[in-house]
Amino acid sequence: MTNPRIQSLRSLREEMKSVARGEKPSPVDAAHASFNSIDALVRMLTPENRQLLALIRDRKPTSVAELVQWSGRAQPNLTRTLAKLEAAGFVTMTSDGRRKIPRVCITKILVEIDPYSENDSLRVA
Repeated sequence: MTNPRIQSLRSLREEMKSVARGEKPSPVDAAHASFNSIDALVRMLTPENRQLLALIRDRKPTSVAELVQWSGRAQPNLTRTLAKLEAAGFVTMTSDGRRKIPRVCITKILVEIDPYSENDSLRVA
């Protein structure tokens, strides 16, 4: 996975426009996660979501249905959460027939905060 980044909505919009105009190459990884602030990242990493990530990492479920049983979460809620975690680049979903298998694809998230500007950065290990 490429590193997610902190990027304002304005900056993201300008980047998308320059790609559309052909002034800048399209990112190789279309699923490159972008957060508009460190706060947005932290809101995604709720204690419940962190427990879910640990459950996936440690028990390696073979399906979402199995993860529903282990986590005690309702399937629609769990499916939405997994989709958000996948969009953020924290989880990958692979198919095995009709089953979807979640896998954690990060070990750590390192945050560097610049207290004097909005030039914060993320690094995923």
